[in-house]
Amino acid sequence: MGAVGGSIESLSIDGRTFPVAADAEANVKLGGYEKEVQPNGDGSSRPVKSRVAWSISGVSVQVDHDRGDQEFLQGIANQNGNVNVVITYANGISYQGRGTITGELPYNTQNATIELELAGPQKLTQQ
Repeated sequence: MGAVGGSIESLSIDGRTFPVAADAEANVKLGGYEKEVQPNGDGSSRPVKSRVAWSISGVSVQVDHDRGDQEFLQGIANQNGNVNVVITYANGISYQGRGTITGELPYNTQNATIELELAGPQKLTQQ
């Protein structure tokens, strides 16, 4: 199968699956390393590798108040540790890792969604 873009199908956080808004343009970083090249005074240069966390941002998930979704997400944000996270793309491929919710959790009353940012150590791995 070639490249398939589109909506993220779902996002599972600590075993609870959230439908993702079809128009959400999420950005996903698998984690690992980022490199930059720093110059030396003699005109040569050296690569500098920095370890970076995996992350996903801009993903809007449906919030169902009957399930207590807003309270569940705030509870994850309040925890000190990481939980299991699974991101499933439109083509059916999933990536998993351990992480937590970062940033604010503003509930959008018009759309019944919350835009999430998550991040975690190590790398996201394809299932």
